[in-house]
Amino acid sequence: MINKKNQKKALISVFNKSKIIKLSKVFNKNKIKILSTSGTRKTLIQSNIPCKKISHYTKFEEILNGQVKTLHPIIYSGILNNLNNNFSIDFVICNFYPFEKMISTCKKKNFKNFKKYIDIGGPSLIRAAAKNYKKVIVIIDIKDYDLIIEKFKNKKKKFSSKERLKLAMKAFKYSYNYEYNIYKFFKKKYTIKYNKEQKNISLPKTINLILKKEKKLIYGENKHQKAAIYYKQNIFNQNKNILEKIQGKKLSYNNILDANIALECVSQFTKPSCVIIKHGTPCGASTKKNILKAYSYAYSCDPISAFGGIIAFNKKVHSKTIKLILKNQFVEIIIAPNFSKNTLNILNSKKNLRILTTNNQEINFFKNFEIRSINNKFLIQEKDYDEFNIKKWKIKTQKIPNKSEIKNAIFGWKIAKFSKSNSIIYVYKNSTIAIGSGQTSRIFAIKNANSKINKNYKKLQNITLASDAFLTFSDNILEAKTKNISCIIQPGGSIKDQEIIKLADKNNISMIFTNIRHFKH
Repeated sequence: MINKKNQKKALISVFNKSKIIKLSKVFNKNKIKILSTSGTRKTLIQSNIPCKKISHYTKFEEILNGQVKTLHPIIYSGILNNLNNNFSIDFVICNFYPFEKMISTCKKKNFKNFKKYIDIGGPSLIRAAAKNYKKVIVIIDIKDYDLIIEKFKNKKKKFSSKERLKLAMKAFKYSYNYEYNIYKFFKKKYTIKYNKEQKNISLPKTINLILKKEKKLIYGENKHQKAAIYYKQNIFNQNKNILEKIQGKKLSYNNILDANIALECVSQFTKPSCVIIKHGTPCGASTKKNILKAYSYAYSCDPISAFGGIIAFNKKVHSKTIKLILKNQFVEIIIAPNFSKNTLNILNSKKNLRILTTNNQEINFFKNFEIRSINNKFLIQEKDYDEFNIKKWKIKTQKIPNKSEIKNAIFGWKIAKFSKSNSIIYVYKNSTIAIGSGQTSRIFAIKNANSKINKNYKKLQNITLASDAFLTFSDNILEAKTKNISCIIQPGGSIKDQEIIKLADKNNISMIFTNIRHFKH
């Protein structure tokens, strides 16, 4: 006979009742007394598993429609072992109301019934049990039920200190994530209702990130580096994938980075456009009356660099464009809002070619922030979001740029934002004809761009130059002039601005100052 004063007890209070029958049968078989809340007890009784209702154990009935059932001194004294063994509780099995799930599946942001999904007793139970982890086993994860079952099965009823601590740690993390999601919901509700200006604060005093691993990647930037992709848990269900892979090999770390840059860059344009990215920087871009021409001009900017690149479009892709791509070059990834049926039939023969689609989703990357790690700290900045307010641009030269040059300046300025510094973009009729990027000096960037101008472009007139940062020295202007530059767009801000402006006037070049720069390291 078991001495009831020394009989072990398990308190079970779960919303998600998956596998709870299996676990409870093991408790019952091993003579462990089960205490449970009314909803859980109903499930156990239906399976003929004896258990005592907590309200009978505490001599205090559940109140407020079941919201208060475990909040009682006897329960917490038993968990914390402040009384004798007659009241001690050895196992706490608990999970909470599905607040995150209910909010994320709710169509209305104001979700009127949110309060009933905020668990009160559950978090208190597991925190008390986790605090006293040396004497109490706390389980919040259904996957850990098997751990208890295995212990009893093998007659190993003792948990090691390491196992107890790990379970307690999981309990505190579970409680933290749960309450953090509630905090985020209240913050959103408060911002919408009372403090709308808070929406524009991108760099708050504290940033809490809960990142969940989506999948392991084949390797990182190099094969000896491990990598995985994570996503930010969000109770408002805003973590849908913008890009969907519909065919091809697995995406690598570098593939994902380049694909994201390509999509961000091409999404700046509304007319049919194509951007080709290689090693994180554009090597060709064009806007034309159709996608086929946009690709042709983007590719002709730098065919050598385009080999093995990422090609992104902002409009539907048809078979003629795909046939030309496959004829011209080897390509790692093709991205578009969607693809015609004939196009997909052609691509099916290229099983390794990665094809990504946005499914016509609206793209807005820029009102966000980006993070880089430095040792044990983080650098966080707003995304480089420039609304291209032309009214703030200043024409500094006697020569006024014409409409065509203004269009080319806008186009080049958008591409410069995505080119690694120092960068120089040559533009003709809304197409890049040469890009010099990632150089350690401005003159090297210009010479790099000049070296890439192919024979088809050497006789062109009225080319626009876009520079991501100010042009400091006169040799920049003189070197650019050798390629028939007629317009320059740059941030301005150098102590030699006046000297540069005079030199531009002397060489009949119009010059626009944007008063904003686009460094990209």
